[in-house]
Amino acid sequence: MILSDKTIKRLLASGELGIAPMDLAQVEPASVDLRLGPTFLTPRATNGICSMSEAPEYERVTADEFIVPTRGFVLATTMEVIRLPDNLTAFVEGRSSVGRLGLFIQNAGWVDPGFEGAITLELYNANAAPMRIEAGRRICQLVIAQADGVVENPYRGKYQGQRETTGSRIHLDSEVSESS
Repeated sequence: MILSDKTIKRLLASGELGIAPMDLAQVEPASVDLRLGPTFLTPRATNGICSMSEAPEYERVTADEFIVPTRGFVLATTMEVIRLPDNLTAFVEGRSSVGRLGLFIQNAGWVDPGFEGAITLELYNANAAPMRIEAGRRICQLVIAQADGVVENPYRGKYQGQRETTGSRIHLDSEVSESS
């Protein structure tokens, strides 16, 4: 069940759900608008090839605005840090107004119960022109849903507690570590 604005506000007020910093004006009918943070990572190819088995390299930029190149990719983050209890999950969706400019927003789409941290966003500029994005602007929306109960294994993974844009940590996955 997707939570309504009334339920989201109640959970925020009780402290069961955490989203900070935020203003209640960010609560939409069935979501919460999240704003773009000021840190950006652009991936660098190592030896001309990106690999899931090696730690990737990134160029880090901290700025109030960032230019995403034409058909370019950048990692960004939300200003807000969220804290989901063990019975709520969330989906991150791009805002329609942003998508209509040709900026695709993703975060692998899913936030597990028990996650706590800022959300790293994958941004792709499908536009034929470079796009300026600005920290503090509403960039995406968090749609929160209730699980059918408290989960047995809440998220405690490799991105737990992140507070800024975080690059891929896929090289730490167990199937890679076990075979090494």
